[in-house]
Amino acid sequence: MYTLKVEKMSCGGCAARVTRAVQAVDPKAKVEVLLKDRLVQVESAEAPGAIAGAITSAGYPATPATQI
Repeated sequence: MYTLKVEKMSCGGCAARVTRAVQAVDPKAKVEVLLKDRLVQVESAEAPGAIAGAITSAGYPATPATQI
């Protein structure tokens, strides 16, 4: 599991688009969006960089924050 810092998320629609972007890369990924903190927690076999790239491509600049 790792956490990504995601900029420009401000509503439930943004959270849904970010979730869809993650699941486009890994359909089995577990995604938890912490909208208030602009963080996304992801449990996935994919590398954090791949997930961050998909989120960024969806219009929400993302960078790996931590890995657990």
